[in-house]
Amino acid sequence: MIRGLAIDRAARIVRLGGVIAYPTEAVFGLGCLPDDEHAVMRILAIKRRSWRKGLVLIGATLAQLERYAVLPPEPRRSEILATWPGPVTWALTARRTTPRWITGGRDSVAVRLTAHPLARQLCERAGSALVSTSANVSRRAPHRRLLALRYELGPTLDCVLAGELGGLAQPTVIRDGRTGATLRP
Repeated sequence: MIRGLAIDRAARIVRLGGVIAYPTEAVFGLGCLPDDEHAVMRILAIKRRSWRKGLVLIGATLAQLERYAVLPPEPRRSEILATWPGPVTWALTARRTTPRWITGGRDSVAVRLTAHPLARQLCERAGSALVSTSANVSRRAPHRRLLALRYELGPTLDCVLAGELGGLAQPTVIRDGRTGATLRP
């Protein structure tokens, strides 16, 4: 019951334009609504990262991701769907309406249908895909410990959602949805 209230609170903060930290498959992530330019710019400032690098989006449903990305035709479509929900991020063709601060000015966007239970519930309760970028300052290791995250980044965030990480040793694999090539092992 307490965890459900915490997820509801975090989702409400996100819907109101806030920036949160939450557990993902391998590390804690920073998140907000993808269409909220101010919130995304806050995340980039926290990370000290250029918007031109682009950001990953996670969703609980395919519909949440298809708002930003176009799934390719067969056979690549089936290959992608066979990995979801799961820890594989795909760079897909971005819709023309996908914000440039998400794509980094490219014609593609990185998306993942997450299987992480808490991250999935967060997307469901927020009613949207969420930005999912590692919770760290650029060129520093992503946070895997809640206390270290709270110490370093907590004062810059509107909410830190506690929970277990998913068990991956490294951030999710990123693959190109057009070619199938691995972009990040």
